[in-house]
Amino acid sequence: MSKERLTKLLSFLIDSPEDAFLLFAIAKEYEKLEQYDKALNYFSSLRKKSPEYIGLYYHLGKLYELIQQERLALSIYAEGIELAKKQGDFHALSELNTAKMNLEIQLGN
Repeated sequence: MSKERLTKLLSFLIDSPEDAFLLFAIAKEYEKLEQYDKALNYFSSLRKKSPEYIGLYYHLGKLYELIQQERLALSIYAEGIELAKKQGDFHALSELNTAKMNLEIQLGN
């Protein structure tokens, strides 16, 4: 099912190349397919085009953790925490703080 969904999302992106949700959804589909390099490319594109897209930071951080890039994950979480504070998004702030704290504990920081 993910390949079909990915194909549809990619076709939508042709008409709306700046659509933040589409970029996010495509990144998540590639992640489900374990094509982590492609997922990172779409997350990176989203970060450049729509850095205010708060959901990006938690999921990108988790992907960095998955591919054992823990320092990058911590950096992304910290960036997302600052954005969540600025936006007043307490749900995202809580999730990002928890993810960052858990990773720091895991790393022994």
